[in-house]
Amino acid sequence: MTVRRTITTRRTFLASGAALGAIGLVPGGAGMVRAQEGRVLNLRLEGDNAILDPGYMIGGTEVEAQKQCLPFLAEYVRDGDTFSWQPTPYVTRLEYADDTHLEFELAEGLVWSGGNGTVSASDVAYSYARMKDSEWSGYFDALETVEVTGERTGVLVLNKPFAPFIMVTLCHGPGAIVCEKATEAVGGRFTTEFPAICGPYTYSQTPGQRAVFERNPEWTGPAPGFDRVVAHVITEVQAAELAYEAGEIDCTELGPDSLARYTETLPPNTAITTAGELQYLWMGMNTQHEKLQDIRVRRAIQHAVDVDSILAGAFAGTSPKSYGIVAPGLLGKRNETSYSYDPAYARQLMDEAGVTGLELTLRTLNWQERLLTAQIIQANLAAIGITVNILPMESGPFWEMGMEEAGDTWQDLQLWLMRFATVPDPYEATQWFVSEQVGIWNWERWTDEEYDRLYEEGLSENDPAKREEIYLRMQQIMEDTGAYVWISHDPEVYAHRADIEINAAPSGELDYHRFEPV
Repeated sequence: MTVRRTITTRRTFLASGAALGAIGLVPGGAGMVRAQEGRVLNLRLEGDNAILDPGYMIGGTEVEAQKQCLPFLAEYVRDGDTFSWQPTPYVTRLEYADDTHLEFELAEGLVWSGGNGTVSASDVAYSYARMKDSEWSGYFDALETVEVTGERTGVLVLNKPFAPFIMVTLCHGPGAIVCEKATEAVGGRFTTEFPAICGPYTYSQTPGQRAVFERNPEWTGPAPGFDRVVAHVITEVQAAELAYEAGEIDCTELGPDSLARYTETLPPNTAITTAGELQYLWMGMNTQHEKLQDIRVRRAIQHAVDVDSILAGAFAGTSPKSYGIVAPGLLGKRNETSYSYDPAYARQLMDEAGVTGLELTLRTLNWQERLLTAQIIQANLAAIGITVNILPMESGPFWEMGMEEAGDTWQDLQLWLMRFATVPDPYEATQWFVSEQVGIWNWERWTDEEYDRLYEEGLSENDPAKREEIYLRMQQIMEDTGAYVWISHDPEVYAHRADIEINAAPSGELDYHRFEPV
């Protein structure tokens, strides 16, 4: 979770022809926009924001939009080599009265847009109550209720002591506060438009092109560092890197190949910030699919995949190897698996299962490193007699393919490459695999009573040693299903202009209004 910042302003950088060809990726050019409109920050979106509602979002850049336009009680802050939290400008007080009572007082003068009144404690109560019934309800398991004690004051009442509550719930996207009046007026849920905002920026989106954040004239808190933020839709990381090198955008995530290249030679006036390594990438298998119901087949696949080759070939050696879902630096991080790369044993398992001529579909996001990963897996599995057909997908259909409410794709889901982001506590990563998440985010579709019980115990256990044992055991249960091939913990690394101080959550989401010119 460390943040590293490397700057060079004196190295010579020779732009490649490809980089020069990137000019024009951003319509009008970044230089033209700055000349006309003052302090403008040009960033990248990997795709359109589809659901801004914190209860039903996918996450990622949607969280980034929420951070600019909706109130939060707490925010991440760097604390040495790790992340901690601090109260946001939306509150004047946020502190525990005891282990289960967290008191807050909202700042004065916070106004919702559209004539929807001031931000009140009842908005906080409404927002968190609806979250308990949402797709992100796991973040609020520890919350019993919100007691409103005044117009701007209240108490978050926990049903049990839960030390990471502020870090995993209030600082992250699910901790966003929405306007009760405006949200109810649009039917209680929203998608691509905020019913009302209260934050440093307003928001608008042109699908397929950009999202624009303008200074909010009704905002009474600290002024953001830039007058305008234009987040351009650039779906491919490589295209975004070229746009950065051509001067079209001011900050971009780096893919593994470019990170390796930038480590050797940085472009001029460039800084690199590593937000954290809180991603976990794996290949999942649908335990209920007829082709994968035999655990011997799943275990054969586990033993057939050469993860070291994936890390070298698809990630240029820039990502640490994964042994589970708990990221480096967190309590419960594993250092080994109970399976190893062993093609001979994989073939033996296939023989024992009596399976020949098996053909499977591997779905993945259409990103270079994912496609390379899929191709290496394809070759690995071919060596044990399994034919793999790779199906690249765009982000919209990909993120819905295992959800029962989104259609029938989940019924034919076989193999897929998946990466989740997490927060600085092992609890968050484990919540997606409990029994009640089958058909939502537990696409491997297994259930285990011990796992569910340990999940509940981990929420309130305060002894670090006991808590670590809980999360180690939970990951072993997952692995024993045969449904997971652990791959990597991808670092979230950004290249940006050296004259800009960026702000990123440990899981990589950028907080635009906390960017500052240096």
